Amino acid sequence: MKKIKKNLTVSEQYAKERLDVYLSKVLDVKRKEAQVAIEKGEVLVFNKPTKSGYKVRVNDEIAVDLTLLDEVNNKLLAEDIPLDIIYEDEDLILINKPKGLVVHPGAGNYAHTLVNALLHYAKDLSSLNGEFRPGIVHRIDKDTWGLLLVAKNDEAHTYLAKQLENHAMHRSYLALVKGTFPNNKGEIDAPIGRDPANRLRMKVKADGKNAISYYEVVERFSHYTLLNLDLKTGRTHQLRAHLAFIDHPIVGDDLYGGKSSLYGNGQLLVAYKIVFKRPKDEKLMEFKIPLPKEFSEVLNKLKSEDAGRII
Repeated sequence: MKKIKKNLTVSEQYAKERLDVYLSKVLDVKRKEAQVAIEKGEVLVFNKPTKSGYKVRVNDEIAVDLTLLDEVNNKLLAEDIPLDIIYEDEDLILINKPKGLVVHPGAGNYAHTLVNALLHYAKDLSSLNGEFRPGIVHRIDKDTWGLLLVAKNDEAHTYLAKQLENHAMHRSYLALVKGTFPNNKGEIDAPIGRDPANRLRMKVKADGKNAISYYEVVERFSHYTLLNLDLKTGRTHQLRAHLAFIDHPIVGDDLYGGKSSLYGNGQLLVAYKIVFKRPKDEKLMEFKIPLPKEFSEVLNKLKSEDAGRII
């Protein structure tokens, strides 16, 4: 394992280079390693995270604090990990991802991911997102259950990604959150950026990226609420950060203040519904999955406790 911690100032010879390309040259690292570090927030330009495609400018101040694995651990292997496939055709695979499964490899985690499973299962996957994310159109967090689209070819990937960009693809979630709501529905419109105090977290901040979430009450309990959630934007940890911001963190989400004696095995959040147009014929497709058993058991417990209370 190798640590690199440096403060860099971009010189004229590198002006207009992509950030990942610039880092690969001046730090003598692989471009894919630079991309992973940038995505994890280990590279800051003027103290702010940015994207791999950012074109560096003369005198840009770049802070780097990254960890590289040994080359032997930096290989993607196909692994025979079971996949719950909801739908498949020549262009795409729709998977019900279990809680605890990381979607794609990253620094410090090059095995036992959904991508490793896909490399074993599928003959072809799109290449648009690079070597570490073949086929991955969108992501959901490690400890979130739910529906996730995978593209088998670049044409399908482009078509699906455009639906995401244009908000033509709809993804709905169910979450159990702390507290009760006086209103039945609402909107959370608050910009999100990386938390400078904890790089693993995102937070609502004035200089963050535009982020909008919608919520609707599905069921109320004495101290908790089951919400249906829809995304207008798709920022990292958007729902988790937004719900924490309005003081209703998701139950079980320790990172965002949802630690609870009710459930302590990851956030009670499931991507249960997805609507999109199929690439081959533009047919509108809609899929739903039932709540995971663990989630249902928690709800049943709350219903039982509420039923036993004397009002």
